[in-house]
Amino acid sequence: MEYPEFLMDHFQSPRNVGEIADADGTGIVKNATCGDIMQMSIKVKEDVIVDAKFKTFGCGAAIATSSIITEKVKGKGIKEALRISDETAKDILSQLSRDKFPCFTLAADALRLAIEEYYCNKQKIHDKGGIREEDLEKILP
Repeated sequence: MEYPEFLMDHFQSPRNVGEIADADGTGIVKNATCGDIMQMSIKVKEDVIVDAKFKTFGCGAAIATSSIITEKVKGKGIKEALRISDETAKDILSQLSRDKFPCFTLAADALRLAIEEYYCNKQKIHDKGGIREEDLEKILP
């Protein structure tokens, strides 16, 4: 399968690789099917993502998507970042065969978990998973 040029660029020269030492939120996801593992961390100031980094053990598809999403969410409000992440994943998926879908959803899932951790810390909710996705959508700016 031939990948679009923009995906190959992000795979060959990924942006924002690493982790943020004093992250406001970190999300870690695993794909049991292929064994990929991804960690995404965010730094937030006044509900705007000012930095995003990722570490991925996985295929080129997972690496490229992580790079793209971290680039797109920097400087965005939390709610907008969630929307961008979901839209980016859908846009990429529309250009690929179905067997590659799980690889491209990891970054969106990791970002969502990082944002959930940020929100939980901000609201002093200490049990992860303590909020439902629909609640998260309602309360974020």
